[in-house]
Amino acid sequence: MPSDMLLTLLRSALTGVEPECSCSPDEWAEVYASAVKQCVVGLAYQGVCRLPASKCPPRAILMRWARNAEAIKGHNQLLNDISARLTATFAAEVFCSAILKGPANARLYPYRLARQCGDIDIWVEGGRQKVIDLLQRLGLFKVPPKISWFDYKAYRESLRENISVSTPHHIHLKQTIDGIMIEVHFKPSSGIFNPIANKRLQRFLEQEIEKSEKVAEGFCVPSVKFALVMQLSHIQHHFFTDGIGLKQLVDYYVLLQQASDDERADVSALLPRFGMYRTAAALMGLLKNIFGLEKQKMLCTPNYKSGERFLRDVLNGGVFGCVAERKKHGFLMEWISYMFLPFQLFWLDPIEVFWSVVAKWIGFLRSISIRLRARKLVVRTLLQKDKAVA
Repeated sequence: MPSDMLLTLLRSALTGVEPECSCSPDEWAEVYASAVKQCVVGLAYQGVCRLPASKCPPRAILMRWARNAEAIKGHNQLLNDISARLTATFAAEVFCSAILKGPANARLYPYRLARQCGDIDIWVEGGRQKVIDLLQRLGLFKVPPKISWFDYKAYRESLRENISVSTPHHIHLKQTIDGIMIEVHFKPSSGIFNPIANKRLQRFLEQEIEKSEKVAEGFCVPSVKFALVMQLSHIQHHFFTDGIGLKQLVDYYVLLQQASDDERADVSALLPRFGMYRTAAALMGLLKNIFGLEKQKMLCTPNYKSGERFLRDVLNGGVFGCVAERKKHGFLMEWISYMFLPFQLFWLDPIEVFWSVVAKWIGFLRSISIRLRARKLVVRTLLQKDKAVA
């Protein structure tokens, strides 16, 4: 199957094991399409480069693959440069910052410029209001104008043009920097849905991110311990909303390889308190099956059955569920699927299922006022932003 070959290429790129190829020319097109869907084109290409010439993809596919892998290298260099510039800009205003995921993860890979990054997520200290004030001073944020409730056309335009500050953890800048989208975080993570566990999680992350250090690329990165906890919560959160992709799972494997024994032990002890033990167990089983993750590098006892189901959903949905079956139908069916998706995940974590459903309905009820003011039932086109794939 194409997905099996893609996993083989990724395993080869990360572990150095020689890939075994059994693809026909027609199947290679599907393998490449799967790599695009999962945002692992550059990394999978490193596996392709290990194949003997007789086993390589057809020339047309190979050239397209090589061209895109080269473009990813240039994109990564641009992200590193912008990350360094942002860090310097905030430091000049006496604000500490740290790059989350994206370029911070890419620098840990065997091939540092092969990871396919999307936007830049940067945490800035100070809390929500101080960060908003800072962005205003820097000209990166403008206060949305006050609009009459009756002027729905102006309100719609305001939704399109202004930055959204409605998220509980970050500000998505409307303007890009050299074409790159920027998310400025005033909280380290969106967290998980269980409010009690999430409070503990956020407290830990806020303390741990203070230990961020500057790296050779010119920006600051959090500790590996922070990254293991934060990115596990990121995986769990998105798995219960729209889906997660292979890229995020590969990131986690790389983090586990970079972590020390003490760091893995510390994170392992925190998993039950943060409500992420079941997700971690599924992830350990999955990473063992795909990459042969060693037992001593696991955070907990693996759950292979849950891992298989987890992987199946990942392969079928693509990054953040971008090609999930539920998105191939009309808006109503997609909305119903989105709202009731958590009920299909009782096998993973019933408590998180309950709280994720509560959060989705709260979010829907809060959006009613926006729909009324915009005189529009479907406001997605007004609020739509490109998916961040970092």
